Amino acid sequence: MQLLISPASPFVRKVRVLIREANLMDTVEEVNVTTTPMNSAPEVVAANPMGKIPALIRADGPGIYDSRVITRFLDDLAGANLYPESRIWEILTLEATADAIMDATVAMSYETRLRPEEKQSADWIEAQWTKAARGIAAVNSRWMSHLSGPLNIGQIGVACALSYVDLRHDGRGWRNGNEALANWHAEFSARDSMVATKPE
Repeated sequence: MQLLISPASPFVRKVRVLIREANLMDTVEEVNVTTTPMNSAPEVVAANPMGKIPALIRADGPGIYDSRVITRFLDDLAGANLYPESRIWEILTLEATADAIMDATVAMSYETRLRPEEKQSADWIEAQWTKAARGIAAVNSRWMSHLSGPLNIGQIGVACALSYVDLRHDGRGWRNGNEALANWHAEFSARDSMVATKPE
């Protein structure tokens, strides 16, 4: 199988971390593609009509896409139990919260990196950050118990979301008031899978 990737994407990184944690490196080949929301690469569109990454190309079926679909598929393939049935709804909600933080902060990046300066909306950027900040605060206040214990996809998602904020929006100071989460993130970021997938 081939995973179409761009290393800076937090959604891509979530899948790449899972691949390493589930010991699927020999099963999934990572293929770097140059693609943007304004100009989707043909190979990405062939795998995902929305033109988004990550996309997983399979030999025995159509391509699958959306990071949550791909991670669920690969977890099932590997039997890694990163979606434990005993807490499935909490884990899925935590993953959705992480993805929402990614959505908002990626949208901020698109606004500042892809739109001409005179067309950028400061109010819209701040509205996106408000969503991300609420999500981060919610994880810090409600979900810390789910970030401990056996590895699960919620932990991976949160770590990748916070690392993306560090990458693109470090000046926002998300750690202020979220000290428990900041300490957890520092420890989780030292995992081999996180170090190996850190964007350069």
